[in-house]
Amino acid sequence: MPLTRRDFAKQSAYTGAGVALVGTVDVLATAPGALAAEGAGERGHRPSLGYGPLVPDPKGLLALPAGFSYRVITRTGETTLESGESTPSNHDGTATFEGPRGTTLLVNNHELSGPRSKWAHPVPLVEGLVYDPAASGGCTVVEVSRHGDHVSEWVGIAGTATNCAGGRTPWGTWLTCEETEDKAGENGMTKDHGYVFEVDPHDRPRGHRGAAEAEGAHAQRGPKPIKALGRYAHEAVVVDPRRGHFYLTEDADEPNGLFYRWVPPRGFTPGRRALRHLADDAGVLQAPQCYDSGGRFVDDLSRARKVGTVYGVDWIDVPDRDAQRVPVREQFQDHQVTRARKLEGMWWADGGAYIVASFARDESPVAHDGQVWFYDPRRRTLTLKVLLGVVQDPDKDGAFDGPDNITVSPYGGLIIAEDGDGIQHLFGATDRGETYPIARNELNIGTAEKPSYSEFTGVVFSPDGDTLYANIQVPGIMLAITGPWRRQPHRPHGHGHSRAQERNS
Repeated sequence: MPLTRRDFAKQSAYTGAGVALVGTVDVLATAPGALAAEGAGERGHRPSLGYGPLVPDPKGLLALPAGFSYRVITRTGETTLESGESTPSNHDGTATFEGPRGTTLLVNNHELSGPRSKWAHPVPLVEGLVYDPAASGGCTVVEVSRHGDHVSEWVGIAGTATNCAGGRTPWGTWLTCEETEDKAGENGMTKDHGYVFEVDPHDRPRGHRGAAEAEGAHAQRGPKPIKALGRYAHEAVVVDPRRGHFYLTEDADEPNGLFYRWVPPRGFTPGRRALRHLADDAGVLQAPQCYDSGGRFVDDLSRARKVGTVYGVDWIDVPDRDAQRVPVREQFQDHQVTRARKLEGMWWADGGAYIVASFARDESPVAHDGQVWFYDPRRRTLTLKVLLGVVQDPDKDGAFDGPDNITVSPYGGLIIAEDGDGIQHLFGATDRGETYPIARNELNIGTAEKPSYSEFTGVVFSPDGDTLYANIQVPGIMLAITGPWRRQPHRPHGHGHSRAQERNS
């Protein structure tokens, strides 16, 4: 049943939130009830917030607060798979899972586009795990022992393209997303791409040390795209564990991309291997149509200028989800759907989906350097939680821009991986409307005269919450960060909604 404009207008007085300026005039922060962004080190930070200033790394890799440390888990060109080949490059989206005998399993995307000849370290083609032998990308599975003193890595899926983000399912698998629209015959590909694939981290290929022998193992042999979820430049996906709906983001422009919902067919029971048996046209793929409290249509999410802005959401069906002739986002007129520039990471928590729009420039109505929205499926509303103003000097340490992958922290608030201009950080955002730095990438892949720092990706906590994993995309480094984690300050009771954490992506 769609949410009518009249119903939303009645709700708006209850769900709306105010806004206040904090720090610099380029950054908006919330009144009670929403998150906000503030440049690290700006005035207004209390001593109890965060973990203190970042300490430069003598090894020139990762600056962390005092008392924190890191370990390199995988590094392209240095660490190897169990097969003896190099860890593939261009690390991206990652999820963690409880492994056997106290281990942690991490599924790690490798965002490699185009033909294999383009890359020195593509994902190896393992028999039975290849979708398109011409494609470079895929996922590896990394197993870390209880004390972190042993690491193994193997291929989870190969022959996919531009594996960017993805999402963890409630039944313990990983959905890896192709951020491309290449079809067979384009860019060297032999099959159509732009799909979502499921990877089971526990489904270890035969012939590897410690391979699983349980009945039903190796079910991901012969990778099959989940065509019911559509073919477009996928970024991330989350699953509503209560309703069974999937939410997906699209990173595309000309025109800007969309935020999608997939509604499963009646009688569908999700779980391991269930997605392999879906018909290509199963369920309904839908795009959003947003409107403000006055019932006015909103064409682009960049129009929201205040944290706490709330939009009602209706959903309209996608005509041709496999986009054989016209890209999905072009199948709608601008007055039919609500778009956003660079829709990136997502995380399921608090009964809904946190959704990142990384930045907006000339291709959008209003410029910004990052948004985080929260979609509430019960109220069918989108609420702006984080808004970063345009950073004037991204080469100066302090301001944050270009949020990408995100996770909800077991210690409160969000942890955000930065993919902006200039210096790159991991930073936290609390529910009091403040931010704080967690890490800074110090690996210069440019020159002394023109330094360049790769983005952070794949930010995610271990299942026990003791370790924060994150990647530096280029050259491809997976890091494990440990230290004196503690719960960040909360609002006094009576302000805003409860933020009980839900451990799921």
